[in-house]
Amino acid sequence: MGENVKIKPGGRISGYMPVPGDKSISIRAVLLSSVSDGVSNISGYGTGEDILSSVKCMEQLGIVFRKKGKKLTITGKGFDGLLPSDEPLDCGNSGTTLRLLTGLLAGQRNAYVLTGDDSLKKRPMARIVEPLRLMGADIVYLKKEGRIPIKINPAELRGIKYNMPVASAQLKSAILFAGMYASGTTIVTEPACSRDHTEIMFENRGIEILKNGLDISIKKPDNIPASDIQIPGDISGAAFFIVLASILKGSELTIRNVCINDTRRGIIDVLENMGADIRILKSRKEGGEPVADLEDKYSKLKGVEISGDVIPKVIDEIPAIAIAAAHAQGVTVIKDAEELRVKETDRIKAVCVNLKRMGAKVEEKNDGLKIQGGKKLKGSILDSYKDHRIAMAFAVAACTAEGHSVITDSEWADISFPGFYSILHRLRELEHNE
Repeated sequence: MGENVKIKPGGRISGYMPVPGDKSISIRAVLLSSVSDGVSNISGYGTGEDILSSVKCMEQLGIVFRKKGKKLTITGKGFDGLLPSDEPLDCGNSGTTLRLLTGLLAGQRNAYVLTGDDSLKKRPMARIVEPLRLMGADIVYLKKEGRIPIKINPAELRGIKYNMPVASAQLKSAILFAGMYASGTTIVTEPACSRDHTEIMFENRGIEILKNGLDISIKKPDNIPASDIQIPGDISGAAFFIVLASILKGSELTIRNVCINDTRRGIIDVLENMGADIRILKSRKEGGEPVADLEDKYSKLKGVEISGDVIPKVIDEIPAIAIAAAHAQGVTVIKDAEELRVKETDRIKAVCVNLKRMGAKVEEKNDGLKIQGGKKLKGSILDSYKDHRIAMAFAVAACTAEGHSVITDSEWADISFPGFYSILHRLRELEHNE
């Protein structure tokens, strides 16, 4: 770790591009396939470090994976077949792996220790552990209260009705994974709708999920059948190129095979509200998920307010949206986004500091940002804060700046988007190769 990348401004982007397989869906597919009966084939899975962390953890529990091209074959060990592990399960930088795996292991027959990298050790776990303990889980903090490493001891789980304090797909999914092992019915109630990939995948595997408004319930299944799945492209990865095509004059880009799940497409809705020219083409469904190609052209953007129920749908894309806001005419206000404070880094602070370095007028709020757009950005040394989304967002910002920029610790983009910089370079070179 510790690489820097220099970004030259100017040009335009054009052409066609794929994006990596959706990280959220890939991780869920790895975990659920591991406790399924038989062989599951996962096509188009993401190869970022977070997904590899999930694979490594499950390999440690006796699951056999075979990789061939863009297909991952997983031989599941069934509902109760996970093996014990003498060594801690290292979730790396992946909050999704950590939170969902905690739910999955809470009702197992063996004890497990979960840990991760220095960044993950700073992220809060109490919101996951507390409802699991209400279900009967025996989870112990080994060093610091509310932080990993944790030890999960064998336990008999029971269903509960739980009102979630925040709209969090990771929290909801951890409880639903645990609910597969609990007696009775487990019901979670969301304050607002968060991404629903877990519910879709469970239903496709024959696990009964009942939805009533913001209530979601699950009962313990008899077994989990194996199933093949095609992973769509990650809209959170596509977001950086969608923003770049919208703000770089002369750009016209088509991004193929992108997941446009209603709980994830907030980036499209927000940018369209700002005046972006985005077309949704070839809409279809794959593995229960809505998928489409996106055609995006440069357009003049205007400032907007982003708050309330839309925030859970764009929580991972806000760093990219902030770059769009810096190029928009007028003021953009982002509110109700306190969750950004406890991501891989404090993303509110990171965005504010880097935008100020580039000469933007921005105010840091407790729950978001106020950005005065329309001022030309200046090249600068920009800190990734060892956060993949900050690294990629400011690589996008650097493309429009006056003068070169340097992204420090740039390699953290590989967490979710291996090859990000080479794709960025290739798309911008097309203009010069015509």
